[in-house]
Amino acid sequence: MQQVDLTTLIALTSELRKQWIPARLEQVYQCDRNTIKLALRTLQKRGWLTLSWHPQAARMGMGEAPPRVPDTFTFSQQLIHQLNGFALVAIEQTSPWERVVDLQFAQRPHEPPEWHLYVEIMGKYSNVILTTADRTIVTAAHQVNANQSRVRQIQTGKPYELPPQLTGPTPSLQETQAHWRDRLSLIPGPLKSTLVKNYRGLGSSVVLEMLEESKLDPNRPIETLVETGWNRLFQAWQRWLQALETETFQPGWRPDSGYTVLGWGMAQASASVQKVVDEYYTAQLNQQNFQQIRHQLLQKLSSLRAKLQTKADVFIKQMSASDQAENLRQQADLLMANLHQWKLGMSEIVLPDFETERPIAIPLNPERNAVQNAQALYKQHQKLRRSRNYVQPLLEAVRQEINYLEQVEATLETLEAFHCADDLQILIEIREELIQQQYLSDPDYRVPSKGKTDFYRCQSPSGWEVLVGRNNQQNEQLSFRVAGSYDLWFHTQEIPGSHVLLRLAAGTSPDPQDLQFAANIAAYYSRARQSNQVPVVWTEPKNLYKPKGAKPGMVVYKHEQIIWGAPQSISNAG
Repeated sequence: MQQVDLTTLIALTSELRKQWIPARLEQVYQCDRNTIKLALRTLQKRGWLTLSWHPQAARMGMGEAPPRVPDTFTFSQQLIHQLNGFALVAIEQTSPWERVVDLQFAQRPHEPPEWHLYVEIMGKYSNVILTTADRTIVTAAHQVNANQSRVRQIQTGKPYELPPQLTGPTPSLQETQAHWRDRLSLIPGPLKSTLVKNYRGLGSSVVLEMLEESKLDPNRPIETLVETGWNRLFQAWQRWLQALETETFQPGWRPDSGYTVLGWGMAQASASVQKVVDEYYTAQLNQQNFQQIRHQLLQKLSSLRAKLQTKADVFIKQMSASDQAENLRQQADLLMANLHQWKLGMSEIVLPDFETERPIAIPLNPERNAVQNAQALYKQHQKLRRSRNYVQPLLEAVRQEINYLEQVEATLETLEAFHCADDLQILIEIREELIQQQYLSDPDYRVPSKGKTDFYRCQSPSGWEVLVGRNNQQNEQLSFRVAGSYDLWFHTQEIPGSHVLLRLAAGTSPDPQDLQFAANIAAYYSRARQSNQVPVVWTEPKNLYKPKGAKPGMVVYKHEQIIWGAPQSISNAG
């Protein structure tokens, strides 16, 4: 993931100063453990300033409004308590070549600042720290004690100290090409690492852009560089320094899906550095979170299903034992009918079956008489019958839980890759559902807002709309709220998968090709998507009902018809 380097930070602060100074702070919201948003209002507009100390995506800049869920973090509460109603009067770098930005807050514009919010964009050491006017720390995103760092502690009540300055010379427009060349040539090595090591303020992404602009290989040994190459590289170097000095930037997207603020190698221009940075890191973090949440959920579901299957196996074994109850009653009846054949000290007696006269061996306790042995057999019979009546509903409940978890797992398997923000939101909704169903615990869980994502939508060959549920919440909504009297409902037969709805107009009937298409869709968005043919049931929505106490997304249907779906036809077409 491309990190915010000094060049990008200067471009961001330049835009923020031009567009948002002065601005009134109205609200502070913490989105997660690494990000807060400040609501700023000027005379013309209102927006949300994102401050992030994420280890791979630390940044600042205007972004989207936060979600409408409760903020339970203490850091944001401390900030709003101190800064609410204050004016943001300055955004300044603490040093020209350091990635620390000072956001200054005063009672009114043109008054001296009473609060400083220091934003340190330094990779895994990034932080956001609030201090008073005399630089006494009031709160920080990360508290750092003496055990964590001998060099620099960040703790409430202590004076704020700037991070240790980097060693090495700072780039300068006044430096001659000969002096610059001699410095770089002093120690042989690849062009990229030589530039980064010899000067402060150079991020790897800017160096790569500079070398690409100069048509030079980043891994080329610097000692092999010829005069024309040195000239091209120095020209790019000077252009970079001039952009920093004049704060003239050209934000845009690069062909490798990264971004640039210098316009070099740009595939598509953008109107704002902040827009580019916000979109890039939002997409990158969404994709990262998608993979992480999906992996965690699949692992958890696999573990839960294994435990439930073990429990089910125990119940099945108990049920199997209870199947012998009738045999015990039959043996007791035979013994009572043939008391005269019992003899003292017998450990077994063989008696003919009442109907087939097949000999049946009945084990006996030699210390008991025939009646006592029969009574013991009757007691075992009653115990096993009671056990069956007790175990059977437990087994059914466990099987329903397994079916539910398999349904959730099938949904996750259809979400193979991240394509848009809705894909991540679907995963979050699945995780929220599992938390609500008490399969997961999350100390940071907050009540979700409803109706955030939409169904999958496509069209049948005749142009009818086909809707596909993307999780259990959507499946229920599709089946019991969206489905109309003229629609048709599809689902794979006894196979976990999505609910599919073929929407029809009043008084119309679907063509066979429409039914087949909807069946193919239902088969594709199921656990059997790798099969060639999958049985799919379809019926009218009025034939669906939800059993009392059933898990989300679990329905029962009747008057169904079966059609064979071909998931590979959807896969090949897609």
